[in-house]
Amino acid sequence: MADFKYEALDQTGKSQSGTATAPSQDAAIEALQRRGLTLTSISPVNQNSGVSAFLKNTTFFGGVSSRDIVLLSRQLATLFEAQVSALRIFQLLAEQADKPFLRAALTEIGDDLQSGTSISKALAKHPKVFSDFYVNMVRAGEESGKLDETFLFLADYIDRSYELTSKAKNALIYPGFIIVTFIAVMTLMLTVVIPKIGAILQGDGQQLPFFTQVILNFSAFLTDYGIFLLIALIIGGYFLARYAQTPRGKYMMSRTKISLPYVGALYQKLYLSRFADNMHVMLTAGISAVRSLEITASVLENEVYEAIMLDALEGVKAGRPMSETLSHYPEEIPKIMVQMLKIGEETGELGSILERMAKFYNREVNAAVDALVSLIEPALIVALALGVGFLLAAVLLPIYNSTASI
Repeated sequence: MADFKYEALDQTGKSQSGTATAPSQDAAIEALQRRGLTLTSISPVNQNSGVSAFLKNTTFFGGVSSRDIVLLSRQLATLFEAQVSALRIFQLLAEQADKPFLRAALTEIGDDLQSGTSISKALAKHPKVFSDFYVNMVRAGEESGKLDETFLFLADYIDRSYELTSKAKNALIYPGFIIVTFIAVMTLMLTVVIPKIGAILQGDGQQLPFFTQVILNFSAFLTDYGIFLLIALIIGGYFLARYAQTPRGKYMMSRTKISLPYVGALYQKLYLSRFADNMHVMLTAGISAVRSLEITASVLENEVYEAIMLDALEGVKAGRPMSETLSHYPEEIPKIMVQMLKIGEETGELGSILERMAKFYNREVNAAVDALVSLIEPALIVALALGVGFLLAAVLLPIYNSTASI
């Protein structure tokens, strides 16, 4: 969001001036014109610069989280159920919003509603807050006249999706911490402790065991060339990150993610759960299968599954059942899911079938995460102990032999 200083004439010809907050200058002009003002000049105000601008525009400080959208959706559902007008609802929520970014968005939505814009169109102007999925669900709620149920449904869906994704991500935090700790401890020992002990062992003139000599040689390499290795890793990481932003790189990273042993199966279940849940919610709301597939493809956050959904979309447009196209991807889409979708298409109960599949894969993800955590924690601790134990044995064995020969 940015501030714009303006000068204008109102409907009576009286001069006015002030500042307007909007995502862009065009949006600011549009908002001011809706108030009946005739602009004579408008320019950006450079008040938010340096650290303050960073803090305001960074998601952590000024952005909108999934939790914010869940709370907002529940508030919207309650107020619509209480028969409060849409304009008044967004004005009230804008006044109560704590985050500036969300407050500005809700204020602009209120201005749009006042000028006669529909709720879904007003929400669509703020893609950083409301996704295509959210906007289309609201549009379906407007058409059916059940906005209170729609917003409550959205709150439950976002909350459910957020918890599932968070649980999968949090399961990898502890293993990541253990691995980083292991690398840090081993690096410290190899570059600080081992060289000093190695000098003592080599000074005795005794024949060192093979694995001890390997450890000493590796320690010498890290001590002499460690900085160059670190620079090479940083440069390699930079180019890998750049490659991962390209279309081919995104696809390769997505393919790697779902191909990893065990973890890949967890990610596959997560994406299948997200696919089934999204499709169920939108089809139940009366959104067409074509539009549902199009939106689902954009929210899966995996290039491989996005390509599969887009292929299914083309198949549906051509008049083929969705299950027929998905059956061409046995590695990514399990046979049981294809069969269930086929039954749903034949019986006209595709929405309810997808709901059952979403619940099934939700349970599968939760069980897989729990199993992964229970398995990986002791495995990493044992690996850390074996690594440190091997390092100590390589050093202590020559000392023991030297002491025994005295």
